[in-house]
Amino acid sequence: MTDKNSVIGYVVGGGLKNNLNVRLTVPANQVREGSFVVIESLPDQFYGLVTDLQLGSTDPRFADEQSENRFPAHLANLLHGQTLFTNLEVMPALMMTIGPEPGSDEYETWRIEHPEDQPRAMPVKTVPAHHSLARSAHAGDVASIFGDPGKKGQFIVGSTRELGHPICLNLDKFVQRSSGIFGATGTGKSFLTRIILSGLIHYDKTSVLIFDMHNEYGFDDQATDTNTKVAGLKSKFGNKVSLVGLGAGNKIRGLSPDFDLQLAESQISPADILMLSRELDLRETSATTLDALLQVFGPERWFHEFKQLKNGTVIEDEKGKKVPAPDSVAFWANQHGINAMAAEALHSKLGRVFNASYVSVNPPKNALKSIIEHLEKGKHVVLSFGNHESDLDYLLVTNILTRHIRAAWENKTNEFRGKGGTEPRPLVIVVEEAHKLLNREMAAQTTFSTIAREMRKYYVTLLIIDQRPSQIYDEVMSQLGTRISGWLGDDADIAAVLSGLAGRDSLRGMLSRLQPAEEVLLLGWGVPMPIPIRSRRYDQTFWQELLGKDEPGENKSTVDYLRDLGF
Repeated sequence: MTDKNSVIGYVVGGGLKNNLNVRLTVPANQVREGSFVVIESLPDQFYGLVTDLQLGSTDPRFADEQSENRFPAHLANLLHGQTLFTNLEVMPALMMTIGPEPGSDEYETWRIEHPEDQPRAMPVKTVPAHHSLARSAHAGDVASIFGDPGKKGQFIVGSTRELGHPICLNLDKFVQRSSGIFGATGTGKSFLTRIILSGLIHYDKTSVLIFDMHNEYGFDDQATDTNTKVAGLKSKFGNKVSLVGLGAGNKIRGLSPDFDLQLAESQISPADILMLSRELDLRETSATTLDALLQVFGPERWFHEFKQLKNGTVIEDEKGKKVPAPDSVAFWANQHGINAMAAEALHSKLGRVFNASYVSVNPPKNALKSIIEHLEKGKHVVLSFGNHESDLDYLLVTNILTRHIRAAWENKTNEFRGKGGTEPRPLVIVVEEAHKLLNREMAAQTTFSTIAREMRKYYVTLLIIDQRPSQIYDEVMSQLGTRISGWLGDDADIAAVLSGLAGRDSLRGMLSRLQPAEEVLLLGWGVPMPIPIRSRRYDQTFWQELLGKDEPGENKSTVDYLRDLGF
C-alpha cells in the first residue's frame, strides 16, 4: 500500500528510451539528483533514479513575470502553484510484478491464481500508466532490490544519500567477475578499497592477493589529511592475512613481514622482460635476442648465463687485433648469429633487472610457491613492495607472480572439472595503479589482461584501482563487472567508467556531480541497478560492526594489542 507521506509526484509522460517524466508535488529542494524512487502502477512497481530536475510552466509568461512583486504573497503563491512546476526525469532501471494492491480482494484472488509468481526484480519492459504515483524508496524497497543486510554475503558498502537506507553488495556475485574502483586523487579510493577487502576477508569465501605498491594495506597507516591512524588488514585480521615483503630484510612501517619474497633467476622468463619494453626502452630486436638466449641456455638458465656475460670486454688475437673476449656478450652473439650491438644493448638495459636486490640465484625459500599455497588454503596475502616502489619493480614482480598463479589455478580447475578434484578457491587479485599494467601498449603483454578476459572461468578475477580509467585498455574495461567510482573531473575518465553500460548518458552528469569525498556511484554486475551512495567510513565504528565489539584484540592494532599484554 502506498505511503501517502512519501509520495513526491505522479507520472506525466516519457518512455523507455527517453526516461520518465514525473510532475513534482513537493518542493523541488526535497528531491535530489540520484534519488532512488519507486513508481507504483499496479500490478507492477518501477524502480528508478532521478537523473534531472527541470523547471516548467503552463505558459512562459508566468515563468518570466515576477508575480510576487505585483500581488500579495498569498495570491502569488496560489498563482505559482497553478502555473509553475518542476518535473523530474527518472531513469527506470528495474520493475517488479507485485499484483494488485496488497490487502484488497483482488490481491488475494491474484495470489491464489498465481502461487508461483513471487515478486522479483527484472529489467524494465514497459512503462507505468499516466498519473502513477511516484514516491521515495523506503527501507523495504532498498532491501528488496539490493539485498537484506542481515543475510550472509550481503555486505553494506554505504547508504542512500537522502534517507540513509543501507546499500548492500552481494559478495558472492561481486567476485564472479573482475571489478574496478575509480576516482580522482583524494576521493577516498584506498579507504573504499579497504572497506570492500575487509568484507571479502571477513566473509572468507574468497582468497585475496593485494599488490600493495605504497605499503598501505598491511600494517596500520596514518591518514595524510587528518593524521589519524588507519587500521591495516594484517592488524585487524591477524593470521588470516599473511604480509609478504619484497626483498630480504625489508621492514614495512618499521615492522617485519611474515616472510620475504625473493625471486629466483630461473623464475624470470623472456616474456617477463618483453613486458618491460617501454620501461627499459627495448628495441624491436630484443625479442630475437631473447629467443636466442632461450634456445641456447634453456628456460631456467638463460637469465643467469646472460647476466654473467660481460659487455665490451676484448682481447688481442695472434695478429694483435682486438676481438670480443670469450666471456663477452659480443662473442656469444657472434657464435649464434645474433647482432652483437643489439645483444650488448639488451644486456646494458637489463642491468636494472640484473641488479635488483630481490632477484638471486638460489633464494633460501621458494616464496613464490609459498604465496600460491597460502592462497590455495584460504589465506589472504598482502605483498608490500617496501622501498621497491619503481614502476620497473611493480611491473616485473606482479607479472611474474600472476603468471604462476594463472598456471596454478588453470591446473586446479582442469583437475576439478576433468577428474573430480577439489573445487578451486576463488581468488581476487587487487592491482593498484592499474593503468601502468593495463594500458593499450601493455595490456597485450601482461597476464592481467588475460585474467580480465579469460580467467573468470578459472575462478580468478581482478579488482583494479585507478584514478585515470581512460588510460586503461578499453577491452579490459569492457570486461569489468562491478564498477565503483568516486568523483571524476575528466570527461574521458567518466566515459571510460560508463562504457558499455545502459543509461550511461543519464549517469554521466550524476558521476561528475558527486561530492569529492565519501560519495560514490555503484553500478554494474554486482548490483541490480546503478545508484549513488554515501560510502561507509573506515573507522572504529566500521570495525565494531564488522568484527563485533567483544572480540579480544580485534578492535586494536596488532602492536597495541601486544603492548597491552606486556610484550
